[in-house]
Amino acid sequence: MRKIIDIVPAFPGWYARWRLTPEHTISHPVTVWAIVDEPGPSTRRAVVGVDASGQWPGATDNDPGADFVRYLYLAPQDGQPEDIFDPVHPASEARQ
Repeated sequence: MRKIIDIVPAFPGWYARWRLTPEHTISHPVTVWAIVDEPGPSTRRAVVGVDASGQWPGATDNDPGADFVRYLYLAPQDGQPEDIFDPVHPASEARQ
């Protein structure tokens, strides 16, 4: 299991994309970046994004069947990914 060492806020525009089926992905805003120790015989550190759903690559309690695809960045003025889902700010609230 990974151990979180440090956490810093993520700038707006970063998203974590997850694959649910071969044809269906979903992107959640990244809320924080975490420095984590990777398990293994030697100490290795990695940076992972924790999304608005609390998921991050390698976490044991991610949504079943959701496979991490990649992080993506869209400048805020360029909009959001077409497969966005923000559990913190649902679409109806975001439009207001």
